[in-house]
Amino acid sequence: MFFLLRNFIVELRRQSSCSMQLTNKTEKYVAFKVKTTNPKKYCVRPNSGIVLPGSSCNVTVTMQAQKEAPPEPCRDKFLVQSVVTPDGTTSKDITPEMFNKEDGRVVNEFKMRVIYIPANPPSPVPEGSEEGTPPRASSQENGNQNFEEVSRSLEDTKEKSSEVCHFSVA
Repeated sequence: MFFLLRNFIVELRRQSSCSMQLTNKTEKYVAFKVKTTNPKKYCVRPNSGIVLPGSSCNVTVTMQAQKEAPPEPCRDKFLVQSVVTPDGTTSKDITPEMFNKEDGRVVNEFKMRVIYIPANPPSPVPEGSEEGTPPRASSQENGNQNFEEVSRSLEDTKEKSSEVCHFSVA
C-alpha cells in the first residue's frame, strides 16, 4: 500500500481539508481503517474502506477550525491500518475485528505524528520599527496565522515513521 498526503493550508477560525491517497499495488483486495488520537479536531472520510487490486482511494482529512495557534509540541497522531481481505469484499463487510492482530492475522500499521514547525523564523527587529513608524501587528496578534501541511510519500506500510504530517506556522 502506498500513501500520499497532499498539501493543504490551515487558517485560524476556518475548517481546512486535505486528501490522502491510498494506493493498492498488490493483486489482492485490501481493507483500510484510519484512526486519530484527536477525533474532535480531525475528521477522516471515509475512515475505512476497500482498495481494489491496482487501484487507489482518496481519503479526506479535515481539521476543524482552530481558535488559536496549536500548542507545541503537538501530540496528535494518525494510524492507518490495512489488511488483505478475500476477493469480493466490500466496505459493508468491514468489521473492527478485521484489524485485530489475533489468530496470526497480519495487520499493517503506519503511524503519522503531526508536527508544527515555524514557516518563518522571528525577525530580531520588528517590521516597520523605523523612527516614527509603529511596528506592524504580528500574525499572532491579527489572527491571520496559517498552518501549511508538508507531505511525504512512503512506499511501504511496514516502514514505521514518526514524523509525516507537518504543519507550518506562518
